[in-house]
Amino acid sequence: MPFAYLFRISFNEFRPALFMVEALTLANYTKILTEPYWMMVMANTLSTSLASTLVCMLLAFPIGLMLARSRSRFKSLLVMIIVIPLFIGSAVRASGWVGLLGYGGIADTLAKVIGADGSLGLMFTQFAVIIGTASVVIPYIALSVQAGIEGVPPDLESAAQSLGATPSKAFIQTVLPLAAPSILSGTVLVFILCVNSFATPVLLGGPRFKMMGPAIYDQIAGKSNWPFGAALCFVLVCMTLATLSLAFVARRLFFRRSF
Repeated sequence: MPFAYLFRISFNEFRPALFMVEALTLANYTKILTEPYWMMVMANTLSTSLASTLVCMLLAFPIGLMLARSRSRFKSLLVMIIVIPLFIGSAVRASGWVGLLGYGGIADTLAKVIGADGSLGLMFTQFAVIIGTASVVIPYIALSVQAGIEGVPPDLESAAQSLGATPSKAFIQTVLPLAAPSILSGTVLVFILCVNSFATPVLLGGPRFKMMGPAIYDQIAGKSNWPFGAALCFVLVCMTLATLSLAFVARRLFFRRSF
């Protein structure tokens, strides 16, 4: 019911003197899809989310593979080390990156040690948002990779090697296609979390770098423009649903190819 009510609000009008006025107009959606500023906000959201997801995959895949192949008695401890950061709020972790990337922070100090002149200027950039967002969601992909690879019977890889495949070829052509649905699910989950992130873009991106989450909060809580904020919400919902639809199609293709 609240979701349906918010959808109805997105067709209302906003007038500064009266705030929300009952109406049935597409002006809010037209503004989002035609004005360069809001198109830039959507582009920032998509590009940052895609880059963060890619960084997560590059960093998390070796971790998940190591966990899946580990026979150590400390394997449970290693899993806990990966999971524990999820118990810390994203705002707290983003604040830690402020101390690392901010002016006069650890990054600037190390740069001066090796001879750099002045600040690196890493704060309030898309780079800072990508790194901060990736650090928040990386455990999800690592655990998805681990679960996907552990779900493949080891005998299949051994059989491929006995038929003449090298270890790397056996992994790529036998294990990876079967583990792909699980890895894809983790990747989609991470992308959705990145698209909807709020605290990290605010703290690391600053007021000039806008993404959909902070923009929605600014319209509703800051300017009391509920109709336009609600329209932004549903544009973000459509972006998320489009991602899920693409993932569903890709998952079906992976399953068809695997069997």
